[in-house]
Amino acid sequence: MADCRLYLVTPPAFEPAAFADSLARALDGGDVACVQLRLKDADDDAIRRATEALRPVAQERGVAFLMNDRPDLAAELGCDGVHVGQEDTPYRDARRIVGANAVVGVSCNDSRHLAMTAAEAGADYVAFGPFFPSPTKQNPGFLAEPELIAWWSELMEVPSVAIGGITPENCGVLVRAGADFLAVVSAVWDHAEGPDAGVRAFVRAIEEAGA
Repeated sequence: MADCRLYLVTPPAFEPAAFADSLARALDGGDVACVQLRLKDADDDAIRRATEALRPVAQERGVAFLMNDRPDLAAELGCDGVHVGQEDTPYRDARRIVGANAVVGVSCNDSRHLAMTAAEAGADYVAFGPFFPSPTKQNPGFLAEPELIAWWSELMEVPSVAIGGITPENCGVLVRAGADFLAVVSAVWDHAEGPDAGVRAFVRAIEEAGA
């Protein structure tokens, strides 16, 4: 039985009230560990409105709600934590802002060094990727290899998140490598039968890969 779980990331743009219904549908479709609000080009007010609409949907279902990039707004708005990239707020500053009990995850691309540094500093998880071409991770200049996840899972107890172009059809190699979480975007939100069907497809794929 695989221990891997889903980590949903919001699409690049959406209308908060309408998307809250889509989020509820997705979370009711199957096991989801976390939702990350990722609005790269939005202003603070738009992020606040989205958080106010979506955070209760996740938290009422026992699903952690994280904010991308902005530890200040994560703390202000009652999020469960923050995810920071290498060009965002440094881990130590993010931790200071959100506090000791919040989740702080760090993007490490395909770098073992960055991951080790983040874990030693106290990150709650490290994120690797992209592993596959992705419309939300355009032109990163590299694709990470599943062996990176295998190496990490054998060496470290800090959980790993795999991200980038992951679908139910290709996720098995990452599950078998030991990924703790699969961060997904379009494979759920753009699923032809709805986001709940997208979540169910991933849950089946994870179970099959871990069988």
